[in-house]
Amino acid sequence: MVREPALLDRPPSPATPPPLDWLTLGDAFEAACLLRCTPRPTAARPAVALSSHSPGVEFNREDAAERMRQLLARLDIPVTHEVAVGGLRRRYELHRLWVPREHRGAYARMLDAGWWQGRRELLGGPLPGASPARRRWVSRLAAAAWRSALLAGGRHVRRHILGVRLTDRELAAVLIRGAAVLNVPALLRPGTGCFLVSVADGPDRERILRSAAMEPGRTAAMEPPTRTAAMEPARTAVMEPARTAASQPERRPAC
Repeated sequence: MVREPALLDRPPSPATPPPLDWLTLGDAFEAACLLRCTPRPTAARPAVALSSHSPGVEFNREDAAERMRQLLARLDIPVTHEVAVGGLRRRYELHRLWVPREHRGAYARMLDAGWWQGRRELLGGPLPGASPARRRWVSRLAAAAWRSALLAGGRHVRRHILGVRLTDRELAAVLIRGAAVLNVPALLRPGTGCFLVSVADGPDRERILRSAAMEPGRTAAMEPPTRTAAMEPARTAVMEPARTAASQPERRPAC
């Protein structure tokens, strides 16, 4: 008679990684939000792994790419910054950040941990008896989510609203909750292929912009980015080696 395996005979489950400290969590969560603002490849299936497992990320705004590079430098993850300029009548530029092969595992683990821990802190609601320090850090996470959306998402600015267009449903939910943490009511409207998260013009808009302003940088060694010219044939048709002040490229819409 074959003995049935007992509970103690089962292999132990992998240990849960320790939670990130608040400083690391703030940077990793904001970097993960920036990553989720970028559209997924059109050929990707819904069941594919998260884009944090990709060795690179692409932005259509230089300030978003520079912010991502700054955050990754704080997390001790080096990147290479490439710039491509293309288009015919409508000029635009693409900023690509590539993670070296030996750092891709740490890059994926850090952004995954930052996203899930930061999402849990925001969506979990205020904890009874939470310390003032923890409440301040949750407010900083909410501000980081909105900062990333305003940098890398598709801005939808009208006279009566300030909005961002996103393709990631979970990030849209984080923005709604983050606005509530900042004492600002926000609306979520589904669009064609994306979600529109908006706040009203006036005091609500000003509070979001003030909260999402760049905070003073932490003391970290920042190296100048390595910028090389590159072009992707599927997206660009013409490329110029240098940009002049007379012909500034237009930014490609995000959604």
